[in-house]
Formats: sequence, C-alpha cells, structure tokens
Amino acid sequence: MISYTEKAPYMVTNLEYYRAFYMVAKAGRITEAAQQLHISQPAVSQSVRQLELQLGVSLFIRESKGVRLTKEGEILFASVSQWYDIMLKGEQQILRMKNLDAGEVRIGASDMTLRFFLLPYLEKFHEQYPEIKVIVTNGPSPETIRALENGQIDFGIVSSPFSGNTQIQSVPVREIEDVFICGRRFLPYKNKTLDFHELENLPIISLEKNTSSRSCMDQFLMENEVTIQPEFELATSDMIVQFALRNLGVGIVVRDFAQEYLENGKLFELRFNKMIPKRSFCLVTDSRPHLSMAAEQLVKLILDQKNGEMKDI
Repeated sequence: MISYTEKAPYMVTNLEYYRAFYMVAKAGRITEAAQQLHISQPAVSQSVRQLELQLGVSLFIRESKGVRLTKEGEILFASVSQWYDIMLKGEQQILRMKNLDAGEVRIGASDMTLRFFLLPYLEKFHEQYPEIKVIVTNGPSPETIRALENGQIDFGIVSSPFSGNTQIQSVPVREIEDVFICGRRFLPYKNKTLDFHELENLPIISLEKNTSSRSCMDQFLMENEVTIQPEFELATSDMIVQFALRNLGVGIVVRDFAQEYLENGKLFELRFNKMIPKRSFCLVTDSRPHLSMAAEQLVKLILDQKNGEMKDI
C-alpha cells in the first residue's frame, strides 16, 4: 500500500507560514521580518519552523547576523515571490477601489432620464473620481429593468410606471409630467378646456409602444374610455417636438422636452378637464447583488440630492 505522504501532493494549509517565510527571506533577518509583519519575533520563528516541519526540509541556514536560504528555500522563494507579488497587486487594487481611485460603474438609462436627470450627477461624479470608469447602457426603461434583472448593470434610472421582479427596489428621485403639445395650426384649442375624448379627432404624435411613457399614457386614456390611433409613432421625444413644431399633429411628451418652445410660444400645451397623473424618475437597484464601492458612491450622490443635501447641482 502506498502511503499519502510518499506519493500524494501535500499543501500547507496555513498561508501565514508562507507570508512569514517570504518576509524573512526578503529581509534576511527574523527581527526585521517581525517588524514588517507587525507580529512578535517568536511568532515569525514559529511560522517558519512549522513550514519547514510540514514540508520536511530546511529552508534557512541560521547565521550570526541573520539567515540565508538553503537550495530548497531558494526554489520555494522563487515560487512564493510570484504568488506574493500577485497577492500584493490584488490588495493594492482593492485598496484603490476602496479609496475610489479605481473601479467601474454600470448604469442603465433612457435618453430622457439621462438627459433630464442623470447627466449632472455623472459630471460631478467624474470630477470627484476621475479614475472610475462609468459605462452607460442607453435604452428605454423596460430594457433597463431587464438589464438590471440579468446583472448587466449596477443600477438604472427609469421612468415610472415599470414592472420587474420582486427583487427590484425603487426610489423616486424626480417628478415628471406628461403634456400634449401643438403649434399654430391648433390655435383654436389654445384657450379651451378639452375633454380627453376630443383627442380621438386629432392627429396624434406619440412614442413607439415599447416605452414606459407610451404604455402609461395608453393605460390612462383607456381608463378614461379614450382610444387614440397615432398618426406618427416615433422613437424619440425630441422628434415628437420637431413634428409638433411643423404642425404635423399633437405631440405627447414629458414637459422637459418641450419646455423651451412652450416658454417662447412656438408651442402651447392643451388643457383638459382632468389632470394627467404625474410620474417619476426612479433609481432602481436589485436587492440581491452587492453594489461595488464606486456604484454605492454614485447612488449616494444621487440620493443626497433627493434629500436636499447637494444644493450645487
């Protein structure tokens, strides 16, 4: 019968032995190694001795002024040095990430949430932590939710309402308002209070159906027994505004997109006898994975503003 110690490979389980061996070999003196390791000299000597006992070889030759490696010790030191250097690089990288001198944040955001909410925070975050890489995945809110559920992003900024699994956590961070906008062709409607049913007789310009904004408006109108068949279904709210400026119909957008033209009078907002429910931009995270320190810091930056602690953004 072949015994384990004769043929099977043996691994020292206490890595602190190797750490002590490495530091002694580097310093050439047990006293100096103990100082660098912040432990007692007897503890270092005991670690080295235990390593020698478990490996079954002498690793050092003890001399009056210190120690030097045996041939076996030189072979082991060559390998341990590679491991130790890799370990140190890993520790240094972790420390850099802890100090926010390195790292990565992955965010999901639509054109709207990016433009009208997230960009000032990304600017400030980059000023404070220029070494952190920020990756923004641009897509409508439903795509952002799917990316979050699949672990492709750390967090997202979406517009409500949205659906997702029970692990999704949501914090409203800014209120938004949907409006119906139009140009001079529709001036007879400017000072009137309309019923939503009158939209059925107007040319409507809306977003495509794969967006939360379109789904929300369709649901609201359906609850009011109103059915619209848009003349134009566009990919972006910016294009809806441009179509409205050219009098091609009544556009449905979040107010931010049309604010400039509402203020200068090139467009006006239709008024109705019932309020359109306001919505929110929401910061969404998945409660299961742990956020990186970089992602946590950016989330904190955003939530501090929500709580009124950052007046300069």
